[in-house]
Amino acid sequence: MHAFDILGDPVRRRILELLADGEQTSGAVTDVIRAEFGISQPAVSQHLRVLRDSGFASVRAEGARRFYTVEPAPLREVDAWLDRFRRYWEQRLDALGTELTRGKRARRSRAGEAPTRPAGHSPDPSTERT
Repeated sequence: MHAFDILGDPVRRRILELLADGEQTSGAVTDVIRAEFGISQPAVSQHLRVLRDSGFASVRAEGARRFYTVEPAPLREVDAWLDRFRRYWEQRLDALGTELTRGKRARRSRAGEAPTRPAGHSPDPSTERT
């Protein structure tokens, strides 16, 4: 199964989100997923199996309990695939960061604070180097 087939399911994405916070028992995962999605315990188990069989999650047995954890390798593959598309949003995120910085400076100026200048720039134009 292709990684995006696995990640295309909202239940499996949510399970991965839970596992991203750290190792979880199958019971804990089932409780959250049943409450949020209203599906049965066997259905949650099937989603966990798909994640395990596809390499997105691994399981560790401890007595009768099963502990699931996220496996990073398939996510790195997804990240590598997404890399060719990053240019579409990174430039916009950089522009957003610039605008946020300008907004902070403007708020400080309106509040009576001196605007922040880049290092090496003097606040007094008469003392600037040429």
